[in-house]
Amino acid sequence: MSRYTGPAYKKSRRLNFSTLENGKDLAKRPFAPGVHGNERRRKLSEYGSQLQEKQKVRILYGLNEKQFRKVFERASKMKGITGENLLVLLESRLDNLVYRMGLATTRRGSRQLVNHGHITVNGKKVDIPSYTCKVGDVIAVKENSKSHPAILASLEATTSTKAFVEFDKKTLTGTYVRKPDRSELNSEINESMIVEFYNR
Repeated sequence: MSRYTGPAYKKSRRLNFSTLENGKDLAKRPFAPGVHGNERRRKLSEYGSQLQEKQKVRILYGLNEKQFRKVFERASKMKGITGENLLVLLESRLDNLVYRMGLATTRRGSRQLVNHGHITVNGKKVDIPSYTCKVGDVIAVKENSKSHPAILASLEATTSTKAFVEFDKKTLTGTYVRKPDRSELNSEINESMIVEFYNR
């Protein structure tokens, strides 16, 4: 299945979850899309709830099903809690860190910046959005991309960054300081349900 490129708001409304993490996608119409969207939502089965939780996280980080399954399998082989490992791996993706540093207003936008070769990791150009960064990696905007209008507009709109990344707006250089704590990530995600879904 190819990556969804349609309206993000529609997915957010279907899942009753802000996939843009800003709440704007649910502000005006906090009900499911379609003619009957304003009617009461049906109560989900246990399987349905687990599936919805998996879809929330998959769409939030912009992965297709095959990619998401691979990340989960990798997380399950790591030491520690599988659900938290999954979220840490997703947060360690290059496109996500570019988004967290404020170089793009959405993860979709950050993926495009990486794909188009505007980003370097430790001084080398990396154009693979799924590239997993290690703690200490230095992420920067390429010298000839520092005047890119989309990057400059995003930096103006960004007021703060997460504590696990550091970013210098003058040099457009950031560092992946440490792995994120669970408390720093989206509290609406119940990662244990994703683990249950894949372990059925």
